[in-house]
Amino acid sequence: MKVNIDIDENHGEPTISIKAKEWTEELEEIINIIKKQKTKRLFGVEEDQTVLLDPREVDFVYAEKRKVFAALASKSVEIKLKLYEVEEMLAPHHFMRFSKSVIGNLNQIRRFELSFNGTLCVYFHSGNKEYISRNYVSKIKEELTMGGQSND
Repeated sequence: MKVNIDIDENHGEPTISIKAKEWTEELEEIINIIKKQKTKRLFGVEEDQTVLLDPREVDFVYAEKRKVFAALASKSVEIKLKLYEVEEMLAPHHFMRFSKSVIGNLNQIRRFELSFNGTLCVYFHSGNKEYISRNYVSKIKEELTMGGQSND
């Protein structure tokens, strides 16, 4: 791989350009490293205590009754952010929008089940399940076939 760096005081914000013949796992790793350097910590509230959440342990994040929650294997933890803010924070960790009120962790998906109305029922490794609305099915399928990671 060839790397070019151009340092000049006339440049504004740093930009990165990658030129490649095709998408590879190496490129995926590079992108993840770049994105993770700017990730913020995700905190939840549990029994009046603030807890640090590991994105790898979150199955999905959902909005319900004007509050946002992270669904973990055995519990849900409230997050004091808007759903779109959580979506931006978790995007580098392979989270994608499942519906208007749900963001899911693609790395925790065990299997899919097609529903009669065009939605997908997603089963996570933890046993949790959630639905992907028709509007988001094609985007998620595309992401999974292009470079989603396996958690096996």
